[in-house]
Amino acid sequence: MIRLTSVKGREGEEGEEEEDDGKSPGAVPSPEEVEGVQLLQADTVEKLPEEKQRMHCHRNEQALADFFAWAEPIVAAGVPTTVRGIYQRLSSIKDVSAEHRLDKTLQEMTLAQPHDVVVTILRCAPSCDRVAVTMWMAIVSSNRTAEKVLPELLCVLEDWPLHSTSTSDKDNSDVFSLAATRAVWEIIHLPQGPERMILYFPRLFVALLFQIFSSTEQMPEEVTAFWRRCQHKHCLPTNPNRFALLTMKALLCHLEYEDVVSEVERECGWDTLLNTDTHHYTVRLLARAMLRVSEPLCYRIARYLFRLLRREEAHWEVAAMAFLVEVLLYINLKNWEERILQLVQIYLRRECSVMRLLLLRCLMVLCKRPSLAESMENLTESLTKVLKDRDRKVLWMTLSVLSEMLLNRDVPIACSLAVQLIEALRPLFDNDTSRVQLLSIRIFQAVMALVQKGKERQGLTDCVRQSLLPLFYHMYDENQFVAEASWETLLQATIFLKRWNLQQLLESEELWRFGECLLKEERDRADGYLRQSVMYLQSPQKSIREAAMRLTAPRGKTNKFSPSIFNLVTPTRHYVRTAETNPNSRFRLLQNQLREAWRRQASLLENGWPSLWHKVGFRRWKPPHY
Repeated sequence: MIRLTSVKGREGEEGEEEEDDGKSPGAVPSPEEVEGVQLLQADTVEKLPEEKQRMHCHRNEQALADFFAWAEPIVAAGVPTTVRGIYQRLSSIKDVSAEHRLDKTLQEMTLAQPHDVVVTILRCAPSCDRVAVTMWMAIVSSNRTAEKVLPELLCVLEDWPLHSTSTSDKDNSDVFSLAATRAVWEIIHLPQGPERMILYFPRLFVALLFQIFSSTEQMPEEVTAFWRRCQHKHCLPTNPNRFALLTMKALLCHLEYEDVVSEVERECGWDTLLNTDTHHYTVRLLARAMLRVSEPLCYRIARYLFRLLRREEAHWEVAAMAFLVEVLLYINLKNWEERILQLVQIYLRRECSVMRLLLLRCLMVLCKRPSLAESMENLTESLTKVLKDRDRKVLWMTLSVLSEMLLNRDVPIACSLAVQLIEALRPLFDNDTSRVQLLSIRIFQAVMALVQKGKERQGLTDCVRQSLLPLFYHMYDENQFVAEASWETLLQATIFLKRWNLQQLLESEELWRFGECLLKEERDRADGYLRQSVMYLQSPQKSIREAAMRLTAPRGKTNKFSPSIFNLVTPTRHYVRTAETNPNSRFRLLQNQLREAWRRQASLLENGWPSLWHKVGFRRWKPPHY
């Protein structure tokens, strides 16, 4: 029986196609020996007289006929053995016209056992030599057999880097996914490519796309060794990911999508596709180019990508979502919208800024669809957690989505969710980006309006009260829009808390008295308000610093601040005044002294009066890092 070692080369060099011991008549020679025999045969035939050449060809045909007579009765008994035998016999025949005598046999075996035929050819010739190309041509020349073969090739192609499988002869050696890519490359370039290629285009396209990404990562040594041999024998690109890219472009051209290739080429997108840090940009570019050519085609690809995303494939998810988001506006996904929202909720948990940005772009599209308003509410909690992300783009996009969901909403929200939102939004009032400040304040305002009346509102009271002083200081913000939003939100907060005297001061524009009245009426919270003010004493905006210094100034007998808390503020006010008189050293020369003073005082409070922090109800404040 013919035997072929694993493509892994467990008994010899990794990935090398080895020969048997030579004792069996069906032993498979090494590629070097086959090539040498073929060259010798070619030279010999050329030197023979014409009559002897005819006799030589006749002997080849007779040998092939004998093999055909031998192979036909055992096809059903051992498909892998027969395929290996055909490969060996074809390797020894130089007469091109005789190569197709076994086409019918191959086709019949493929119809009966497509898996065995495909895997065995890939094992016999993983680099896809001349004989393998002949066998593939015989198989895909018929639509019936092509329909059987392409799915099997795709299974190998998608299973990076090695496809583990077993044929009917119990051979369980792995198959290189790159071997399937080589086969696809040759099939695409056949004079008459299979018509069925268009049917399997979405899977082929996606498989090649993800093989490009996968092969940019570190490959197993056996795969690297295999590709070196392929590159040497067939003059292929050094990097397998570039070969996968060339195969994708050839596939697009084969299906007459040259415009897609040209458009991406003009944007220099093919090179960025080879970089794992930038490939999602090219995928979006590729999606836009394909949309202009065929929306139905993009729909089929998107549907397939959606199925992949549901499997949560780690190395596929970013590119898959990039394509899906790009076509979301243009294709009808009504049947998928609910399931897409479920996927978004899963992938938002991943701490990947690129993925989060793609998901947020997806939500910006979906949240404008009235039919999804109720379903989007389930994402509010997940989006609230994303507000802790330090990436500015992610933060801005998250706030944009929340604003679309909440600013024009009439349905009340649960108090527990409102508390989470307000606690996440309050630190953003002091963000260094004005648009983040503005959106966070506006959403805070909307949340207060959406909480139901009665006992539900009572759970939100403490959160709103802690936001009064930050909103007060931001009424002095240099950005007019932030200052106006702060005033409006503060006014609504006083109504929410039923603080009618504070509401009256705001409506009469007695802004300064608002701060004094707040400290006077809530003496039990005065220390907490003072501690909040320290951050604003260090604000880069002069108007806010001046408001903080004025509010924290000593008031003689009316001063109800505890000495320990007030001692934290005094050095800060001193350093701020000194820095303002020396603009060149502002917040730089004195920052170490300021930080050290806060460290000493905070340590004293934490160790000496732990109950004070609990009474005030605030977390331990940490000075900002400069």
